[in-house]
Amino acid sequence: MIRSIFSVGGWTLLSRLTGFIRDIVMAAVLGAGPVADAFYIAFRLPNHFRSIFAEGAFNTAFIPAYARVKTTEGDAKANRFADGILTAVVLVQLAILAFALVATDWVVATLAPGLSSDPERFALTVDFTRITFPYLGLIAVVTLVGGVLNANERFWAAAAASILLNVSMVGTLSVVGLFPNAGAAAAWGVLISGFLQVALLVYDSESHGLGLRFGRPRLDPEMRRFLIALGPAIIGSAGVQLAIFADTIIASFLPQGAVAALFYADRINQLPIGVVGIAAGVVLLPEMSRRIAAEDFEGARHAQARAIELTVLLVLPFLAASLVIPELLMRGLFMRGAFTPEAAAAAGQTLAAYGLGLVPFVVMRAFMSPFYARGDTRTPVMATLGAACINILIKIWLMDSLAQVGLAFATSVGGWICVLLLAFLARRRGYECGDTQLLRILPRLVLIGLGVAATLYIVEKHSRQLVASLAALQNETQLLMCVAAGGAVYAALVITLIGPRYLRALLRGQPQPKLR
Repeated sequence: MIRSIFSVGGWTLLSRLTGFIRDIVMAAVLGAGPVADAFYIAFRLPNHFRSIFAEGAFNTAFIPAYARVKTTEGDAKANRFADGILTAVVLVQLAILAFALVATDWVVATLAPGLSSDPERFALTVDFTRITFPYLGLIAVVTLVGGVLNANERFWAAAAASILLNVSMVGTLSVVGLFPNAGAAAAWGVLISGFLQVALLVYDSESHGLGLRFGRPRLDPEMRRFLIALGPAIIGSAGVQLAIFADTIIASFLPQGAVAALFYADRINQLPIGVVGIAAGVVLLPEMSRRIAAEDFEGARHAQARAIELTVLLVLPFLAASLVIPELLMRGLFMRGAFTPEAAAAAGQTLAAYGLGLVPFVVMRAFMSPFYARGDTRTPVMATLGAACINILIKIWLMDSLAQVGLAFATSVGGWICVLLLAFLARRRGYECGDTQLLRILPRLVLIGLGVAATLYIVEKHSRQLVASLAALQNETQLLMCVAAGGAVYAALVITLIGPRYLRALLRGQPQPKLR
């Protein structure tokens, strides 16, 4: 499991790195004006629906169901089960796409009502949405094929697919002169990437005898069980996305640049969530599903605890940087071209607010896995919807006083509420929720995080004069100094407080020795 987490995390890291190149190009070409706001809203619309109906809900219901059929009835029955779902997914996505393309004006007016008072941004958003929305259907197919691959312990292709999104968008933005404007170039890059991702996943599945074919959906017991699990999973994912989508709705009422600030801050915040948290969740779900199906409940508890332990350990440097040097991060990564110092300051404040919720969002999938592995998709709905309601209320309360920073802060509060509710509900049902070893190491992890944060604060403060004499690349140099010093202190504290023996055992999936 640990090896698979690093495999998925490695490909996700490469995806995020290419994503940063994409975002740097987008910041320089799009900036933070009306075209940028229109594109980011158009990009978010299909992504919200994708997170609800595809990656968010579908995987949590499909992977345990597919693994159960494969284990109990064999590969042939599992393939027929997946083939029937493929047909259903394609038909549903075609219906959604037809409605979205016909009623794009209404969709944009409903989901981003603040744009109605700004005809320029509204018209641009409608145009861009018509280009990007078919991406939803393509990613639904990618999610299904990726779920089959993951359930068969093949993770790399699904993890690497999003690299193609970044490459495609950089490609179209690099020839922006061929399009009406930069937003249209970015939108076409999104759509092209959907076809490329489908091709990659289909190639990998066909190469290993896991290719899907269109088959007649059969309402047999396993299909009924899958659909019963899918319904609450969609509601739960909708709750999470509703809170996130509230950012888009509320930000449409804020001054120009708010949507862009949210986007760039979220891009930085999503790096550790994707590389660490989602990678662990992708691997942990099939791992716990297999163990629980075999009634190895102690093994499932151990797997969950080690996944939480590893994700928190790896996320500490990101957490410290988001809270201590957020504006420097934005200046060093994006401040060039149309991305001004004022835009960097706004995005930095937003990143700090997102950083307050980084830990719960990284471990959230690990806390959901005990429920999903048992086919229990209802209980997480209670946690996610409760957290989403509180999240949205806080957003509305803070939108006037803190603008987009208040939206990010509310998102962080919602993350903490959701994880705490999941832990509470898991204990009430007697599900796995960490172990004593995890509790013993948490104080040491806190000390490591505080040490890295203190180092970044000191280096950032005292390096300003050192870089002031440079003719260029002042922000980039200062950021590299912080990264080098923070990384060295992080490594030293991990070795000192946790120890090489414990680390080796954790990374190799072996029983951990007692902490000194």
